[in-house]
Amino acid sequence: MYHASLSYSFLSKVRKPSFSYCLTTLSHHQKQEPNDRYRNNEQEPKEGNKQPSIGSPARIQKLIASQSDPLLAREIFDLASRQPNFRHSYATCHTLILKLGRSHHFSLMQALLSSLKSKNYSISPSLFTHIIQIYGDAKMPDKALKTFYTILEFNIKPLTKQLNCILEILVANNNFLRPAFDLFRAAHKHGVSANTKSYNILMRAFCLSGDLSIGYTLFNQMFKRDVLPDVESYRILMQALCRKSQVNRAVDLLEDMLNKGFVPDTLSYTSLLNSLCRKKKLKEAYKLLCRMKVKGCNPDIVHYNTVISGFCKVGRAADACKILEDMPSNGCLPNLSSYQNIVGGLCNQGMYDEAKTYVKLMMSKGFSPHFSVAHILVTGFCRIGKIEDACEVLCELLGHGNSPHADTWAEILPSVCEEYDTEATGDLLKQVLKVEIKRDTRIVHVGAALEEYLTKKIKTRSRTS
Repeated sequence: MYHASLSYSFLSKVRKPSFSYCLTTLSHHQKQEPNDRYRNNEQEPKEGNKQPSIGSPARIQKLIASQSDPLLAREIFDLASRQPNFRHSYATCHTLILKLGRSHHFSLMQALLSSLKSKNYSISPSLFTHIIQIYGDAKMPDKALKTFYTILEFNIKPLTKQLNCILEILVANNNFLRPAFDLFRAAHKHGVSANTKSYNILMRAFCLSGDLSIGYTLFNQMFKRDVLPDVESYRILMQALCRKSQVNRAVDLLEDMLNKGFVPDTLSYTSLLNSLCRKKKLKEAYKLLCRMKVKGCNPDIVHYNTVISGFCKVGRAADACKILEDMPSNGCLPNLSSYQNIVGGLCNQGMYDEAKTYVKLMMSKGFSPHFSVAHILVTGFCRIGKIEDACEVLCELLGHGNSPHADTWAEILPSVCEEYDTEATGDLLKQVLKVEIKRDTRIVHVGAALEEYLTKKIKTRSRTS
């Protein structure tokens, strides 16, 4: 046991020492021989046999709060506790409990928490909120769940906020989904009322685990128990229905939501548009896109690109072009993805001239097409014999500082050689090379192959002649 006469001067030294220093100092006092202690006591001035004061509870609280080492803070706490007639303030206990918990000294934290009950401290509910969060951060859902019942042991009614925090921790682990549901159902027996967030937490968890029926049951229970669902409640169910390819039910849920006066958020519309396009229900997707603004949610670039991509994938690039052209008047400007979807869709339908127009348009607006987009267009022109158009696209790319892929050069150069004689090929190459080729322009990758090809071509012609 530590010597009871340790003075306030010792505590003033442990504000920023190492833990080893503190233990060394304490050990020094413990190992003194009885005669040494007697001699030391004889040398100390006596003032009516009074022991030096260790400091006020507020002073101890400041010392503990200032310590970065939680074990050193605990030593200070224990040392002060041994002084006659000394009682720590609740603020000191609160500070030390959180310090121990956040450093994962859970047994020490629980021991100190239990002592608060035996010493009749009045405990703030916020302490348990912090403890629940500490266990959640430590990935200890079982301890977080146990804390709910610990709160009851202190004759404190848990808060709805604490219930929701525990539910979120539990559902993050699939093995604790059932315990979370059991806690949710039993909460009202302990005077805790579940709110909209409580229902949403469980609905999302069950829907993500594939149990849509329980999600729907919880949703319907909200109305029976006078808990008003919010936009998130509807979105959770709509997204779950879309994942199950039940897009018609999701659209019906959207209608129910609108009829009840809710304004769907952008994520709700994104999920529905994606699902409709995957189901190739493009007419319904376009109608929904047009209704968004009327219903209070302006469509953004994600919504437009979703529908544009949907039309292009089913060979309706012309309809996608109309949507793109309407975007600026609806307050949304096309981006790189918008144009690339259009160009890819047009090329897939063999509409290379229209695709070339959009490539020029996108580059005039400062967008650089991905090399795969340029490649499919150049390749398309080469395959239908429009070599000059392919060269024009190549010149346009180089003129805007874009570097065609080596495969693009490998595609166009043999086509040029096939279409024209060697002299004409040279003229075309000179025309292309008038454009400034920067350091990253990868024509060098096919230079050797081009030389070999032209050499063989000349030899073949000389033999036939």
